[in-house]
Amino acid sequence: MNREYHRWWSPNLHRDMELLVFGHAGAKVLVFPTRGGRFYEYENLGLVNSIAHKINAGQLQLYCVDSIDIESMYCFWAHPAGRIQRHQQYEDYILREVLPLMAQKNDHPCTISHGCSLGAYHAANIVFRHPHLFNKLAAFSGRFDLTWQVESFSDLFEGFYNDNVYFHTPTHYLVNLNCPQRLAELANTDLLFIIGNQDPFLQNNHTLSHILNHKGLNHRMIEWQGRAHRGRYWREMVPQYL
Repeated sequence: MNREYHRWWSPNLHRDMELLVFGHAGAKVLVFPTRGGRFYEYENLGLVNSIAHKINAGQLQLYCVDSIDIESMYCFWAHPAGRIQRHQQYEDYILREVLPLMAQKNDHPCTISHGCSLGAYHAANIVFRHPHLFNKLAAFSGRFDLTWQVESFSDLFEGFYNDNVYFHTPTHYLVNLNCPQRLAELANTDLLFIIGNQDPFLQNNHTLSHILNHKGLNHRMIEWQGRAHRGRYWREMVPQYL
């Protein structure tokens, strides 16, 4: 299997950023790690190996990016306004640096956004905000409202709310999305969500599904048996749905 390591100084984040590429051809898959996960997490969890047959056959090419969650959403010593601003810089890094690299290396017409847990949030948020750049979303075990509190999961912004938080919370801004062009672009995107039927984020996924239905946006919402919020479950999901 073709495996490449890339590292460069990011002008958007003002720090070095690393990523791994797996495969030589096929649909380009932007892979976000879980909360605080690193660019090598997808490989370490055995997820690359679970779809090695598709990668080696030239069906998929993975671009596994690093996270900066401990500098943004989970940087609790910083003011929430600074946390969400840092997240915006991370999105700029993806849009202005990673996606151009993907396009330069691979001219396949299909681009997929994918992630598990908090990575599913990143994957979904960037698709909902920039649907013209993607053809498919595969979000596993995701949480799509970081202000929502359930079990031990708290409001990551501690009650703080501004336009930046709003425009990075899919279940908030999608309710008021009425742009015909953006809705048409989302209608042409394959939207897939998988969530365990005992996952604490199940209700949040149902809320998102209800919003998408109200907007007339076709999507697949699949409930997996159990909590299904671990690598061993994702290793079963990925070969079937990516």
